[in-house]
Formats: sequence, structure tokens, C-alpha cells
Amino acid sequence: MRASPDADRRTIAGRSIRWNDEFATRAYADGLWVTDTLADALANAAELTPGRIAVVDGEVRMSCRDLHRQATALAGALVTRLPVGSVVASALPNWHEAAVVYLGATLAGMVVTPILPSLRDREIEFIVDDADVRIVFVPSSFRSHDYPAMLTRVMAGRDRPPEVVVVRGDPGAHTDYARLLADPARAPLPMLDPDAVRMILYTSGTTGRPKGVMHTHNSLHALLAQIRVHWRVEPGDAFLVPSPVAHIGGSIYAFEAPLLMGTTAVLMERWDAADGVDLIAVERCTHMAGATPFLEQLLTAAQSAGTRLPELKVFICGGASVPPSLIRRATAFFDRAMVTRVYGSTEVPVTTVGTPDDADRAADTDGRPGIADVRLADHDAATAGSGEILARGAQMLVGYLHEEDETNSFDDDGYFRTGDLGTWDRDCLVVTGRAKDIIIRNGENISPKEIEDILVGHDGIAEVAIVGVPHPTTGERAWAVIVPSTPTTTVAVADLWDYLRERGVSAFKVPEQVAMWTELPKNAAGKVLKQEIRWTLRHEGG
Repeated sequence: MRASPDADRRTIAGRSIRWNDEFATRAYADGLWVTDTLADALANAAELTPGRIAVVDGEVRMSCRDLHRQATALAGALVTRLPVGSVVASALPNWHEAAVVYLGATLAGMVVTPILPSLRDREIEFIVDDADVRIVFVPSSFRSHDYPAMLTRVMAGRDRPPEVVVVRGDPGAHTDYARLLADPARAPLPMLDPDAVRMILYTSGTTGRPKGVMHTHNSLHALLAQIRVHWRVEPGDAFLVPSPVAHIGGSIYAFEAPLLMGTTAVLMERWDAADGVDLIAVERCTHMAGATPFLEQLLTAAQSAGTRLPELKVFICGGASVPPSLIRRATAFFDRAMVTRVYGSTEVPVTTVGTPDDADRAADTDGRPGIADVRLADHDAATAGSGEILARGAQMLVGYLHEEDETNSFDDDGYFRTGDLGTWDRDCLVVTGRAKDIIIRNGENISPKEIEDILVGHDGIAEVAIVGVPHPTTGERAWAVIVPSTPTTTVAVADLWDYLRERGVSAFKVPEQVAMWTELPKNAAGKVLKQEIRWTLRHEGG
């Protein structure tokens, strides 16, 4: 693939995507891209293994037959309401209904946009407008939050508001999910193009404005084909899925893997390590993936419960800084699980696949590239021997929703510029830092600039820098380093909490600690030197 703005583009199913004939021909020849779609996989699973359990959600156990029947019913309702190619958003937790929405929208030829249930008014409004969402599925209540009321606020005053469908509860003035499934109105389902955009995921960026990452049937098929080979996945295996299904990781284990790999998705709407240990035993879960806190807490809970989790074959750890000592402790304790670090992004998921055959390198490196080609480029922030990580592969995005967001995102050969820095340890990648200024806390990406842009409006703040500092439990801790508006002004975490929440910012984005400084370190051009701030916080505290 060549780089934007000179990249070849092709319009498929009404959306312009990055396209290169040579690249596509090779992906098809390698079997990573195929002519079938996830809709075909769902139909085949319902026909060949109708009674096989595909999704477990508490007491609910959905077979392939159940999943196909409900997804087909929903698809029929969607095509009577919306043109093919419309965007369907889902802000549902890890519930079985989220799988039905994902697959129903796919069958209907719609584009799915998963939304984190933790997002609030401001973020929801941005995604709805940016992606032109035409229908959005929300819970009636989750973690004591009233989603129908929030959507009523967000949609107020719009000439063409999206339809809001409420799951598990009183819909109020909105559409009831159960009634929608039972809607007798039906229309023929469309033929699907495997190269068409099927999902748009929003990712935080250094610009402060989230970008819509477009994936196709085939980019996701390639991703699952890679996982099947490198992570010892066999039909009948089960994935424990505590990671949000609004993330690329959670979505593929919950929605794609049961159909493309013959596995079962065991959903957790809320992560609790002790419950996770019980579920792994009861549901015989063989695979789990998650950020550092998931592994740390699972290990502690298993030790407390006196079990070495003999069912677990693989734990994939990534998403933030992963201490080598944690990988070694988990590998030594678990009965047979291969525990390994991996590296990837929403744009090029699972760029490296770990080192399942080498425990030491699984701890000390971020693994070998799988189907992705990876190279290091010179970067002005790089130290000796390191460079910016560039990656391309059959599982990569086919572009951002807005083509202008692709500026400087790709090199001349079509490699995605990750913004991360790395070095090589023989054939394995070691991620050494981030050129892009993103904080990853509990597996969630936080854009510092987004929060900084809001906080500069606070009366007590003259300047502010948000930085992440490594933390053993959460991966990173977010600090707000503040230059006050007057020498006597003090701003506390509680002040930031109130100020940000009043402006519709999600709780997980609020900084956990505050440091009051007289000035921020800057270079000659006036750029804030965040690396110096991080060093000071790590070595001297606030």
C-alpha cells in the first residue's frame, strides 16, 4: 500500500478505502482474505453445529442456532429501517445482546461502531455525529447510569436524531429491543462484499479528537486466521472475555472467534478476578487476553484460591507496559498456560504474536511479528538503536473514516506509523516507549490533549500537562501537572473530577493525581517536555 494522499483508493459499498491491487492479490493468495464473510460463517455454524454453545453470558447460553435466529431477526428489522451501509452503534456491556447486535448489523450490510459503555454525553455525541450513526443500542441501566436519559439529552434538538434502542429495561420514549426483535416487518438481506467496511472503531489520538478506524470482513478474517495458528486455538476451546467488547480485542474474541474458530465466548460484564478464576474452571476456559492488571489480578486470585488453572492454555498480555517479572511469575505458577507479551493497536491489531515457544523471550520481548511486516524507522525521539515502529499486514485498517486523518499516518510504502518506539532483539520486537502521547490505564486509551484542552478552561489553571507514569496495578497512573492561575491557588483531584464530569467526560479519563508546579519544562520552541515531567514524577514524586 502506498501512503496517503497518493495512495490508491477504491470505493466499495459506498465507502472510500485504501486499496492496492498487488497487496490484495497477495492476501487472497495466502488465504488471509477470502470471498466468504462473517455472515456466511454464522449460517454455516447454525447449519453444521446448531447446538454448539457460541456465547455464555451468566445463565444465558446461546447456541449457534440461537445466535443465527436472533441475528437474522434483527437484521430483517434493520433493513426495513435503514439503507444498507448505515452505521449502527452499540454501547452495550459484555452482554449476549451485544453479539446479536454485532451479527445482526453485519447480516444487514450495516457498519458496526462499538462504543464503550463508560463514555458519557460529550463522547457519545461526538461519535454519533462523526460517524453519522443512524441507530444506537444502549442498556437501560448499567453501573447505576441512566442511558436512555443520557441519549435523550444528547439527541435533543437534532433534525434527524438516530433511533435509540434500549436493552434490558424500560425504554421510555425510545425503542424496546425485545419488540424490535419481534417486529414482523422484514426485507431481503443484501449480498455482502468481503472487502467492504464492516466495523469502525474509535481510537484516541494525540490530536485530542478520536479517529474512526475502518476494518473490513477480510481484515478481521486475517486477524483471526493469525490467532488460530499462533495461539494454539482449536475447535471447542473457550475464551474468557472480560475486556470490553467495544475494543478490538474484546470484539474479536466475543463475536468473531466463535464463528471463525469454533470457540465459545464466556462474557464478563464486570471484571472480578475471583469470579474469573471460577469461570475458567466451570466453563473450562482455555484462552484469555488482557492488559497487565488483568494478569496481575488473575494470578493473585488463583494463588488465593489454590488453583493453578489447569484449563488455561494461553494468556496474552498487552496494551500497556508489561513487567517481565509478571510474565515469569505467571508462567511459573500456572499449570500449563503459555503467558506471553504481544504488541498491536486498533489500526494493526496483533502486530506481534508473542513467543509461545520461548518463555524467556515471552517475558523480555513483545514477540515476533505474525502476518504483519514490521520495520523500524528513524525518529527524532529515538535513542540509539531504536526507531518508530512501522507495520503493515492483511489485518491492518483500510483507512480512517476521514481521509484527512491519514496525513502522516502511513509511509510511502503503506506502512502504518504506530507512533511507538522499539528495538529488535534478534527476531523479536521490544517496545521501548511511545512517540504518540497516549496514556494506557487499565487497558483504556486516554488522550492527554483531550483532557488538557478542557482543563485549560478551569479558572484555577494557567497551564496543565497530563502524563502517564508506570503503575504496577493499572499499567499507568494519570498525573495532572498544573501551573496555577495565581501563586496561592490550589487545584485538587476532586476539583478536576467535578470540573470534568460536569463537562461530560468519562470517569476513567480523570487524572488520579495532581502536582502543582510553578512552571512546565519547555524547549526553545515552547514545546512542553513531557519526558522530563515523567522522569521527575517517577524519581521525585509530585
